[in-house]
Amino acid sequence: MIRRFNKNDINDVMQIWENENIKAHKFISKEYWESNYNFVKESLPKAEIYVYIIKEKIVGFVGLDNNYIEGIFVDTNNQCNGIGTSLLNKVKESRNSLTLSVYKKNKNAISFYKKNGFVITNENMDNNTKEIEYTMTWNK
Repeated sequence: MIRRFNKNDINDVMQIWENENIKAHKFISKEYWESNYNFVKESLPKAEIYVYIIKEKIVGFVGLDNNYIEGIFVDTNNQCNGIGTSLLNKVKESRNSLTLSVYKKNKNAISFYKKNGFVITNENMDNNTKEIEYTMTWNK
């Protein structure tokens, strides 16, 4: 089941955010994600967020700022079960286009987004991590 985020979801969402960023981005130090934890925790409730629930437990979420996907995160134990695609389809329903940024070294994410109709439209350096990232875009 997908529903809108509410303030009581913050700790579960943040746990997924931290765990999955560290696992997916082994090329970025764990300390980078830990140092950004509080900033993200304060910023998240301002975004448009949808959570995916299985048996009353949050197992994934997507966060947006207008037509920009800040991120899609699915708990490791629930990946490859269509949850990320379901979350992506949920936000596609109400939009004609979406953009996002993804690190060039995050091959799994790039493959996922390409499979879901996104194309690479730009490449630049993330000044915070010194890693190359792609801008990817989807149009209805």
